[in-house]
Amino acid sequence: MNVDRRRGMWLAIAGAVAALVLGIGTTALLAATGAFRSAAPAAWRAPGARCSAPALPGHVVDVTAGDIGPGRVTGGPGWYRMRMMRLVPHPATVPTGVISLRVFNVGALTHEVVVLPLPPGQAAGDRVTGPDGKVDEAGSLGESSRNCAAGTGDGIASGAMSWATLTLPPGRYELVCNFPGHYLAGMYAELDVTTPVAGFGDAGRHFQK
Repeated sequence: MNVDRRRGMWLAIAGAVAALVLGIGTTALLAATGAFRSAAPAAWRAPGARCSAPALPGHVVDVTAGDIGPGRVTGGPGWYRMRMMRLVPHPATVPTGVISLRVFNVGALTHEVVVLPLPPGQAAGDRVTGPDGKVDEAGSLGESSRNCAAGTGDGIASGAMSWATLTLPPGRYELVCNFPGHYLAGMYAELDVTTPVAGFGDAGRHFQK
């Protein structure tokens, strides 16, 4: 065997050994960080959030509550029609059953999320507000408005999280922030709860209302 072939063989062996060592090290690192675990983490913190949400049951819907800050929502009487505030659920469609809302307030103002049934033929944003700038909460199925905790409270502070778990049958629902003027400013979103099509299940992501 000439010198060049011997050198090439040793280089190949060294490369294989290095790859094996790298693979073992990577596997150990992933195992140590919990990448192979199927269970949900004990807590979840959105980037920049000042508090964490615990592991929640059922299908989790992340809701982002946002606004452009108090310095720009105090103008004339028509400011609230410009959709200066938003609620964005992800995903916006989930199967029926246990559903957990995980709300993160990325805005400068305090917000909340109230879950209301959406009547047939009515779109999100169509509710009538009263003189106080709020919609009727009759029929509310639950809310997330407790700062850094679950359930009902005085509102979610800027940079904080709140969460709630409820059981919803198939239907259309509206998520609203019912602080005065916030609904008119655009803080509403539709959440659709559907029945899985037989034979597909959740993994198929095929649902029917």
